[in-house]
Formats: sequence, C-alpha cells, structure tokens
Amino acid sequence: MKENRFNELIQKTRDFLSWAVRFVTYDIWRITENEVSGMRIFYFDLIKTIILAGRGFTNQNLSRKAAALTYNTLLSIVPLLAVLLGIAKGFGFQNNVRDQLMTSFPGHDEELTKAFGFVESYLAEAQGGVFIGIGLILLLYTVIMLISSIEDSFNEIWQVKKARSWYRKLSDYLAICIILPILLIASSGISIFVSTIQNFVVGQFQFFSPMTNIMLKTLPFITASLAFAGLYIALPNTKVKFMNGLIAGVLAGCAFQIFQYIYISGQIWVSRYNAIYGSFAALPLLLLWLQLSWLICLFGAELAYASQNVKKFDFERDTKNISRRYKDFLTLLIATLIVKRFVKAGHPYTADELSSQNCIPIRLTTSILYLLQETGIIIEVTWGDDERVIHYQPAVDVNRLSVSLLLTRLDRFGSEHFKVDRKVRFAPEWNALMKARNDFYQANQDVLLKDI
Repeated sequence: MKENRFNELIQKTRDFLSWAVRFVTYDIWRITENEVSGMRIFYFDLIKTIILAGRGFTNQNLSRKAAALTYNTLLSIVPLLAVLLGIAKGFGFQNNVRDQLMTSFPGHDEELTKAFGFVESYLAEAQGGVFIGIGLILLLYTVIMLISSIEDSFNEIWQVKKARSWYRKLSDYLAICIILPILLIASSGISIFVSTIQNFVVGQFQFFSPMTNIMLKTLPFITASLAFAGLYIALPNTKVKFMNGLIAGVLAGCAFQIFQYIYISGQIWVSRYNAIYGSFAALPLLLLWLQLSWLICLFGAELAYASQNVKKFDFERDTKNISRRYKDFLTLLIATLIVKRFVKAGHPYTADELSSQNCIPIRLTTSILYLLQETGIIIEVTWGDDERVIHYQPAVDVNRLSVSLLLTRLDRFGSEHFKVDRKVRFAPEWNALMKARNDFYQANQDVLLKDI
C-alpha cells in the first residue's frame, strides 16, 4: 500500500514537472492579454521577463562581453580619470571628485591612489605642452572608444544594428563626461548634508537619529541605482522607457552594492593571497571586481530590454520554427503597411508600432525590417526630436514597387557562388526552378503593394 502511494506521488511529481516545463517554455508564450486579467497578467509578465533575461544572458554570451569591457576599462582607467578630474579641476572641484570616487569604490584605495598619481603626471605633461594637440586627442579618443564599446554591448542586447554617428558620439559622450563630475560632486554634497543633519539630530532630536542612519546606509544604493538607470536609459541607441530603465537600474544598483560589501569583506579572506603576491595581488582582484561589475551591469541591461519588450515575445517558439510561406507573408505584410502609410503621408512606422499593432513578434519584426533594408526595399529615417527612434519608409518608387519586385529581391539576396554544377549536370533542376519563379513574377509584376 505504501509502495503504491509512493509510486503515485512520484508519478504526480513527474506530471507536475512536465507540465511546468511545458508551461514556461511553450504555453505561457501563447497566452495573450485577452485570455487573462488582473494580477495574473503581472505574474505571467514577471515570469516571462526573468526567463527572457536569463535566456539572453546565456544566448548572447554576456560573460564574454563583460571580459571585453573589463579589458577596455583597464586600458582606459587613467584617461577616463584624467578627463573627469581635468573637467572638475576647471570648476575647482577636483578634490571633491577624488574624495567621492574613493567613497564610491571602497576597497580600491590602493588602485585609485596609483591611478590618481598617473593622472596627475598626465595632466602635468598636458599643461606643460608636451601632449597638447595629439595627446589630448588620444586621451579623448580612448575615453570615447570605451563608452562606444559599452554602447555596442547595449545595442546588441537591444537588437539595435545601427550605432550613433560619430557626430552624436562626440556630443553625447562629451556631455556624459561633463555631467559625471557634477553628479559626483552632488552625491558628495548630499552625503555631507545628511551627515550634518545626523550630527545635529544626535545632539538635539534623538528620536530622528535612526531615520538619518537609514538614510546614510541607503544613500549608496540610491546613488548606484540612479547611475545604472541613467546608463540604461541614455546609452543604447534606441528609446528606453523610463520605468523599465529605472527598475533595472534599481535591481542592478542594489546588486552592485551588495557585491561591493561582499568584495570588501572577502578581501580579509585573501590575506594569504596578498602575502604571496604582495602589492601585485591588487591587479587580479581589480580584474575580478571589474568582471563581476560588468556582468551585473549587462544583466541589468538585459532586464531592461526584457521588461520593455516582454509583451512582444508571444509565440516566440513558433517564430523560430516559422514556415517559409508564412515568413514571406509577414514580409509582404510589413512592406505593404510601410508603403500604404507613406502613400497617405502619415507618420512613418517604427518596429515597435509594426509589432504591437499587428501582433507580430518583435524579433521577427526586426529581422524582417533588416532584411527589407538589405534588399533596398525600405530605408531608415529619423522623425521627430529623438534620433534614437528609428522609422521606416520605402526606398523604391511606390508606383513600381510590386509583389514581383519584392519577392525577386528577396529570392536573389545572398550568395549563389557555390561549386554546384547548375549549367550541365543539374541544369534541368535549375531551369525548372527558374521557370516556376519567372512565371510567378510575371503574374504579379503589376500588383503594386500600395494597391493590395
């Protein structure tokens, strides 16, 4: 009797696990908002967001990107600090910025002290005239390339294939370099202000003392969260919604601060490691800190992307197994919608609008749009004030953009330079295919997309 109950329990467990796996991998992606209501929508979107972020972390190999950013950061530490301190020095706040950097990155006093020494030498040489011109250009170039590599990683996460132009990189990145010292000074001022209030409260109002202690303890979390949120919203070359960037920034900022505390505590455990390697131990520890910090940063960007686009990943499994006929239909549909909107002189479509208004998964939408651009059917245009939001218009005269022209370009897109003998040995097969294709093209050469 007990054995039967045990076997029944095992079978129920297997059935539940089988159902759970199928639900999170297939069924949940086919549930639309019309089929559920209330908090179930929130729970399902939360599950989808976590799955999408974890899947993106694995599929896009974020650990490799974090390693590349670690290398770029290590090479750019001195030039970046030189730019920040140089700008702060122009305002007379270089000491405040230096103190705030020491406070913001505890456990790295030795590395920062050495870096500040290199920076002082760098700036002294620049002021002396040795590095004027070429030296300053190389310094700014190094900083711009670091921020550009971060943007490229974010763009890849957000499925953005076009980076900023060099003009926008110069203007936007230099703005970041100017704003960052100001934010550091503001953060330092807030810390001093809260500490002053705490000293006053301790002397006058004992009741409010715990509140000020909580404010001081949470201030690093707030600062880190706002820094990550600003990074996620401003750096990708696409429109990131404020709430999605803020939520991802809060999670990444809290994770970063927790990791900071663990890292500082862990340095006590590696005292033997320091005894063996001496001052050289700072380098591998710095590399470890940079690697894990970039992993947190990139995973936060993945969360921002997943949370903003979670509703557009319905039927994702079907998207990967889409038939050629249905993909041709969606390609024709998207091209037709863009053409008709253009003929009516309306606002050009964005990828998000095409996806949400027509129930087409976002990844399938972006891949089709990219294919249509590569074949010269559509082009990217800017519309409005935000240049990061890409719109699409026809690249061909709509009076000759027919179904035949569209499918001809799609069929011929790509390489055909292989060693298969289509002139003699396999000529019948090739000629049969070409005859079928040409008959179809001729039958649809007068069907314009704008008239469908």
